[in-house]
Amino acid sequence: MIVVTTRAHQRIGVLGLGSSGLVAACALKAGGADVLAWDDNASVRQRAAAEGLAVSDLAATDWTQMSALVMSPGIPLTHPAPHPVAARALGAHRPVIGDIELLAEACPDARRIGITGTNGKSTTTALIGHVLKSAGRTVEVGGNLGTPALSLARLGANGTYVLELSSYQLDLTQRATVDTAVLLNLSPDHLDRHGDMDGYVAAKMRIFRDRPGAAQTAVIGIDDARSRALADALERRGHWRVVRISASDMVPGCDWRAVPTLPGAHNWQNAAAAYAVARAEGIAPEAICAALKTYPGLPHRQELVATIGGVRYVNDSKATNADAAAKALACYDTIYWIAGGLPKADGLGATLPLLGHVRHAFLIGKAADEFGRTLAGKVPVTQCGTLAAALEAAHALAQKEARPGAAVLLSPACASFDQWKNFEERGDAFRRMARALSSGAKA
Repeated sequence: MIVVTTRAHQRIGVLGLGSSGLVAACALKAGGADVLAWDDNASVRQRAAAEGLAVSDLAATDWTQMSALVMSPGIPLTHPAPHPVAARALGAHRPVIGDIELLAEACPDARRIGITGTNGKSTTTALIGHVLKSAGRTVEVGGNLGTPALSLARLGANGTYVLELSSYQLDLTQRATVDTAVLLNLSPDHLDRHGDMDGYVAAKMRIFRDRPGAAQTAVIGIDDARSRALADALERRGHWRVVRISASDMVPGCDWRAVPTLPGAHNWQNAAAAYAVARAEGIAPEAICAALKTYPGLPHRQELVATIGGVRYVNDSKATNADAAAKALACYDTIYWIAGGLPKADGLGATLPLLGHVRHAFLIGKAADEFGRTLAGKVPVTQCGTLAAALEAAHALAQKEARPGAAVLLSPACASFDQWKNFEERGDAFRRMARALSSGAKA
């Protein structure tokens, strides 16, 4: 845990005591702050009290006597309505920040590389961390990727933080800056939390906060029109060195299309981003290419979990919107597609041009009826309800048809919260069930 001493002797409210919030509260308390902690879940409050934190209802607190609110990124700041505690803090003109802001305060000498975008953030973050570590750099990797920022090791001037930054996390920064910022792409997502696309883009653009007197590099994917426009606008601003990357970018001697853990053109863009960042960090091209070829991949991102009778079983539970699912559909010629969950505003729109790859769709969760109507007449559909039923049906059909190169693909195009705690839990269940099928079949 990184102890935060920059807020010593301040009275700080911490709202949301999940993994990142609990660490932030403990880090602030260890650094001398007077911390008042709160979570809307009573059992979580009890756990925080057991950690020695002072639990207090922040909605009833006199915010004129507080210095700041540290809020977990999953809690609404503005839309669809501010959380009542956030509204109280903002009404008292107190800053509302997150753990990324505290990390920047606590470790000002370390380099920071931030990665954002609608899709591909986690893979690109892990790739950059892998390349830098392979080159012998002192690196800590975390943020939205899974490890809370303040749970990382404290780094000084010889270290680099590689941080996946969601729009929610960026919304909770006020002064934090990065040395190298990566924007991969922009497509509609989380519009309920940002009001509209302009609000979503504005949150993402916080990654490009200027640090006066410092050299900063922006690596921007230009495979979508919004990102191209932002690259042009940032270049006109004059402060940033802008490096444009694309899925079509290939470096001589570094053909990442042959890397099995980077399937599909979208991953080529992720690799191009990692290459550009590593070059900005002074790593030689040959070292970058060698590291990319040893990238182990991430769970829940087109993760091959089993091969049964020549059929691949692929866990892409992280594909929580249509754009991400479309990228997975483009990677396989014959797909038995498991989709559905808690639907996003864009429905299945981005996947429709890829339906020629889909042999049969197996639908689950709250989105099942809506998706069934969208897919009617385009591909055969089976309404399954649950992931277990969908996998059983997809497995039976895939094994019966025995098509070469086929894939049973969980790529839901939906959030998981209707049936699962998170996409990781959903993906873990798919992996476990697929491997159970594999143990009873010839792989």
